[in-house]
Amino acid sequence: MTKVVTLAHYYTTPEIQELADKVGDSLELSLYARDAQADVIVFAGVRFMAETAKILNPQTKVVLPDTGSTCSLVTMTDITKLQKWREEHADYVHVAYVNSSAEHKALADWIVTSRNVDDIIAHLYADGKKVIYSPDRNMGAYLNFEYGYDMPLWEAVCEVHDKFNQQALDEAYASVSGAKFLIAHPESPLPVLHGADYIGSTSQMLNWVRDFDGAADAVIFVATEDGILYNMKKARPDLDLRQAPIYSGCQCNSCPYMKLNSLDAVRAAQAGTGGVEIDYLTPELIELARKPIDRMLEFSQRYYK
Repeated sequence: MTKVVTLAHYYTTPEIQELADKVGDSLELSLYARDAQADVIVFAGVRFMAETAKILNPQTKVVLPDTGSTCSLVTMTDITKLQKWREEHADYVHVAYVNSSAEHKALADWIVTSRNVDDIIAHLYADGKKVIYSPDRNMGAYLNFEYGYDMPLWEAVCEVHDKFNQQALDEAYASVSGAKFLIAHPESPLPVLHGADYIGSTSQMLNWVRDFDGAADAVIFVATEDGILYNMKKARPDLDLRQAPIYSGCQCNSCPYMKLNSLDAVRAAQAGTGGVEIDYLTPELIELARKPIDRMLEFSQRYYK
């Protein structure tokens, strides 16, 4: 009997998260994919996530429910231009965000997620290294500002997080008479992050909400994709949790690529009658892309001790 394991990112719909064997952020799902004892991994997320699962578990069949599930950080990055940029900074350590294609990862020295990026880059600077960062410009700008780095940055953004803006937040804040908080993902623009009470990965924001012990009537605005609110509200139904608006009255910032993972598409992938198999990565590409991921995973073991 074929063993199928279904992984889902926090940004997928509630129905898919309930169907999945594991729900998590990029780091959690990478670790789970690496160690999964399965014949087939159905990855309800976007293509770079399914590619990462295949890189970490190359003997397992990996299926993406919808072939269109990509990411703007991937589509905004020309690999030929990235390679030239890398060559222009030959004496730098190239740190690449996990939200990147397999070809992109193969040009990196380290892969990072939003949960471990602060620690890994701090580790490299403490070791006297110079760093270039790709592909997320917003996250790189935040790191440069927060820690005084001078990393050259690649110019790509997450089209979802890049829509958050201070004007819409100010309008939302004006409607709240009591205590209010903003928690934000570091893919958001720097002006938004400047005003955040907490900055972290999806899992870190979820933990912040779980542990919140402030005023019972506080309003907590969440600057990330709206899928995470499902788990936040499950964890803390007593709290007033709202997605940060992108314009007046709009708590509507969804990733169109994540939402291509319909319930029917996931079920068809599980049944072996739908989806696209990640079968195009060559052994050479897998080997090159895996090295920087393994560095990250070895470093990140500290989070699970």
